[in-house]
Amino acid sequence: MPEPSIAQKNFLAKRSRHRRIVMFLRFALILLFLFLWEAAADLNWIDAFIFSSPSRVAKTVANMGTDGSIFYHTGITLLETLASFSLTVVLGLLAAILLWWSKSVSEVLEPYLVILNSLPKSALAPLLIVWLGANMRTIIVAGISVAIFGMILNLYTGFQETDPEKIKLIYTLRGSRKDVLFKIVLPGTIPLFISILKVNIGLCLVGLIIGEFIGSRMGLGYLIIYGSQTFQLNLVITGIVILCIIALLLYLLLSLAERKYLRRLSAGR
Repeated sequence: MPEPSIAQKNFLAKRSRHRRIVMFLRFALILLFLFLWEAAADLNWIDAFIFSSPSRVAKTVANMGTDGSIFYHTGITLLETLASFSLTVVLGLLAAILLWWSKSVSEVLEPYLVILNSLPKSALAPLLIVWLGANMRTIIVAGISVAIFGMILNLYTGFQETDPEKIKLIYTLRGSRKDVLFKIVLPGTIPLFISILKVNIGLCLVGLIIGEFIGSRMGLGYLIIYGSQTFQLNLVITGIVILCIIALLLYLLLSLAERKYLRRLSAGR
């Protein structure tokens, strides 16, 4: 492998320096926010009972950590998120492939998918509770309902935008529609697929939290609604903070997978 040139080394060093600066600014911003939040509560610029503070949130986490309740509710929400996200990915991908495979099916179903995607999913949650009962299965379905229709439509649109010349080449070489799907369409939409996943992980989390608000006795959504009803606002803020951390960690995992894929793609070239 040839030795990188001076220009390449300078470029890599500059990019690495830029990445470090961005990471520093990200951490500095959150630390500044926490500092100002704590200072505002201590100096009575804001009502600490209503807005809480970082120290109060930390004390709430410590108190709930002693009896394990924080781990239990966080684990339930994380499990529901991963289950709804996994099912959304599998069902959404299969549905998008079906629409691409059969033009007749897509012509019939596409308007209904658009309508279902535009529905306010918070309106569906009470119906799901009545139909399926107040259980974890219903919460998972609520998470799926928020993300799946948009995923199907976006993936199907990406499939349709595949280079027609490449498809024509496959057919010229006597390939089948299956060859087009697995050799052209799916590989060509992997970047789009990963981008959709990064959006859907947050949408699934939003959907199941709505479900937990309405019909659950466990999970972070239950803690938030319980805290608001009993005026334990430290509990509400704690639940929101943990939800933000979960969303951030899941997003970072998907971003890591995306970077690995892009590095493998560039190495293959």
